[in-house]
Amino acid sequence: QVQLVESGGGLVQPGGSLRLSCAASGSIFSITVMAWYRQAPGKERELVASITSGGSTNYGDSVKGRFTISRDNAMNTVYLQMNSLKPEDTAVYYCKGHIRIRDSDYFIREYAYWGQGTQVTVSS
Repeated sequence: QVQLVESGGGLVQPGGSLRLSCAASGSIFSITVMAWYRQAPGKERELVASITSGGSTNYGDSVKGRFTISRDNAMNTVYLQMNSLKPEDTAVYYCKGHIRIRDSDYFIREYAYWGQGTQVTVSS
């Protein structure tokens, strides 16, 4: 059983900063890509940022230059440092991991797992 648990969300004023964390636990063989998505009310879920096990990163256009994704491979944890926050960054933020596990037939397979989400609200 694999779980992803996010933390670090909350209420912050415009221009402020927050740091989100997401820790993966369970019978993990390895993790390839970890990513953050967000979903605002009435909108589709969108990619915020992603990072490979080798450290290559990708960002959504709306957060480039303001957000930084990083990961600790030894701790199976991914972080999202969010600076210069704007009201339009308000959303539920979800962690996603592409995680390899050993199935019951002993083959290694990759599955996508999601965290439960953490609310980020940017408001004065």
